Amino acid sequence: MRTLLRTTTAAVLAAALVGTAAGPASATDRLTDLAEELVAAGAPGVIVRVDDGRRVTEFASQAPWTRRDHRLRPDDRFRVASNTKTVTATIALQLVAEGRLALADPVERWLPGVVPNGGAITVEMLLKQTSGLYDFLDDPRLVGLITGQEPRRWRPAELVAVAVEHPPLFAPGERWDYSNTNYTLAGMVLESASGVTYGELVARRVTGPLRLTDTHLPTDATFPGRHAHGYEPDAEHLAPHLPPGTPPGLGFAGPEHHDHVDVTGIDVSPAWAAGGMTSTARDWQRFQSALLSGRLLPREQLRAMLATVPQDAGTDRYGLGVMEVGTPCGTVWGHTGGLPGYSTHAFADRTGTRTVTVLTTRMERFAPENTAVEQALFHAAVCRMYGR
Repeated sequence: MRTLLRTTTAAVLAAALVGTAAGPASATDRLTDLAEELVAAGAPGVIVRVDDGRRVTEFASQAPWTRRDHRLRPDDRFRVASNTKTVTATIALQLVAEGRLALADPVERWLPGVVPNGGAITVEMLLKQTSGLYDFLDDPRLVGLITGQEPRRWRPAELVAVAVEHPPLFAPGERWDYSNTNYTLAGMVLESASGVTYGELVARRVTGPLRLTDTHLPTDATFPGRHAHGYEPDAEHLAPHLPPGTPPGLGFAGPEHHDHVDVTGIDVSPAWAAGGMTSTARDWQRFQSALLSGRLLPREQLRAMLATVPQDAGTDRYGLGVMEVGTPCGTVWGHTGGLPGYSTHAFADRTGTRTVTVLTTRMERFAPENTAVEQALFHAAVCRMYGR
C-alpha cells in the first residue's frame, strides 16, 4: 500500500499515564506501538485517551516534521467534526422531553417551504439519517469550502438549498444514508422550536452545565486556545486519492511542507450543527459520560437515542446522533468525525463509565492505506477500556 509520507519515522512526543489503579502494561504498550505504527505510516499526529473507569491512559504521538508547527499534547483542542451531531440530537431530545418538540413532527411544521416534501420528513428521520435527503457536501460547489480555496460564509439555509436542488436518494424513512443536510436542518428546527440560536442552545444545555470550558462552537476560522495542527496531503500527493473527474490540481489551502498542507486555518464553521464544534479528548469524554449515564436526558429519550438501525450493509448501527459499533472486545456507543486535518473516534460503554477517544491530525478518507492501522489502534483502545 502507498504511504503518503515516506521520510517520517515514528516518534512518540509525549506519553503520560495518570491514575491510581494498576493496568496491564502490555495493553498500554500495544496502544503506543500502534500509535507509532500509524505515525510511521503517514499520520502527522495521534492523540489517545482511554478511561476504564479506574485509570486514565493518555498520550500523544507525532511525526518529527510537525514539531516546528506545534508540540502535540493529549489535552490539545481538536475539531471533533461530526461528533457534534450527538450534541444536536441531545438538545433535540431535551426539547422533546419538555414537550416543545416531537420526534414525529414534520420538518414542514418548523421550517415551512424549506424542504420539498417536508411534510413527509420527520424530525426523527433527520436525526436517524433516514430522510433520503442529498448531502450538500457531495455538491461540487462545496469543494472550495472544504479545501479552503474558496472561503465563504455559507449560512445553514443556503447549504440546505444546495442539497434540495438534487433529487432525494430515496423516499423518507425507506432506508439509511448519511447526510450532513439532515443535521443542518435539525439545527434549524431547534432554533425554530426554541426561539434561541443553536450556539446558545449548546452553551445553555450542554457545555455550560457540564463546565466544558475547552469545548466551543466557532463562528469563523478562529481556533481558540492551545490546539492541534491538522494536515492533509499537498496537491501532488492528494491526487491519487480523489475520484475520477476531479479537476486537476485540486489541493488544500495553507502553508506547505513535507508533502503536506497545514489546514488548521481553514474556516469550517459552516459545518455548524452537523460538525462545527471543537473540544478536547477529556471534555468530550465528560460529555459522553454525562449523556450515557442519564444526566442529560430522561430515560425515555435516552432509550430513543440508542434505538438503532443498520448503517448501509455494514454491522455498525445508527440511532439518534449516536453510532453503535461492535469491536472484538465489546460494543461501544458514540460517533466518528472527519474534517480537513482532523479525524475522530469518540466512544463509551453503555453506562458512560468507560470512554475511549482516538484523534488523528488528518482525515482518514485521504489516507485509505492507513485505515487498517487506525482501526487496529481504535480496537486496541476499546480493549484497553474494557480491560481485555
